[in-house]
Amino acid sequence: MALVQQSSPHAHRARPTSRIMLWVMIATVPGLLAQTVFFGWGNLINVVWCIALALATEAAILKWRSKPVGFFLKDNTAAVTGLLLGLSLPQFAPWWVSAVAVFSAIVVAKQLYGGLGSNPFNPAMVGYALVLISFPLAMTTNWAAPVGLGQDAPGFGETLSAIASGQQTAVDGWTMATPLDEYKHKVGSHTAAEITVHPTFGNFVARGWEWVNAAFLAGGLVLLALRIISWHIPVGFLGGLVAMSLLFGTNADQYAPLSLHLLAGGTMLGAFFIATDPVSAATSRQGKLIYAVGIGALVYLIRSWGNYPDAVAFSVLLMNFAVPFIDYYTPPRTYGHHKARRGLPTRKQG
Repeated sequence: MALVQQSSPHAHRARPTSRIMLWVMIATVPGLLAQTVFFGWGNLINVVWCIALALATEAAILKWRSKPVGFFLKDNTAAVTGLLLGLSLPQFAPWWVSAVAVFSAIVVAKQLYGGLGSNPFNPAMVGYALVLISFPLAMTTNWAAPVGLGQDAPGFGETLSAIASGQQTAVDGWTMATPLDEYKHKVGSHTAAEITVHPTFGNFVARGWEWVNAAFLAGGLVLLALRIISWHIPVGFLGGLVAMSLLFGTNADQYAPLSLHLLAGGTMLGAFFIATDPVSAATSRQGKLIYAVGIGALVYLIRSWGNYPDAVAFSVLLMNFAVPFIDYYTPPRTYGHHKARRGLPTRKQG
């Protein structure tokens, strides 16, 4: 299938990629602060480490490809990839897990396809999915317990030492199963009331996680207000997830409740910062809605019947596969024309 070449005009005014990426980074600050407050220093250390690695890796591969290093590093896309990985990885993930994820994202998912604008898959999610499959122990046992700074959480030096030690698992008392993981592995053999007495759920939905998701939602609304992203993908993503939960998951004794799907795990980070990647997402408004609803539906399917408690990375990558097909059948209306052309014109046989 040939890739669809969308017609101009694409933008209403000049907006450099570097500025867009900078605003994306700024909009993640509330979420990163909430992660640090409720889960300690791990995400902040991971963010700094992953951004430094992403910039160094991108510089090395650009130098090897004889490309202007400074020109491409200034677009901030490598920094955003490192940032998203640092926000997504477990707080006590050993340094080498982050390094493999960043290398896979920058080299395999981005530069081997030609660099910025040519990658069909979200680079950060390629790196995340690869380490999740390759190192399941390190990726499932290193989530910090939501105790918060100033309580019993390990200090900055202890967290840095745990990450730098390279051990697959951190100290038991520092870690805890995520709410989605805890619910997934107990539902069916326990009632909802029995499951939610676990400390990871707290008094509301998911201790600490609900505030982290609320903070990423706030950052996402800033991007919407600045028109850096459109509403189609976040609304489609969350709408697909809500629809699937209302259709199949109204019994909390059998499936995780809707509140947990929305406010635990990486839902808001995925809806506003990951699925909205302009390179690997669908192009037209209609296409974005289809693409995003597909992600939301897949997140619910994998969380409910798959092996992984959180499913944003796999869902985004699966729908990245479908983007050429979606773009083929949902081209936007050409400027100056009344109707959009559906699909590519077929050549008449003489």
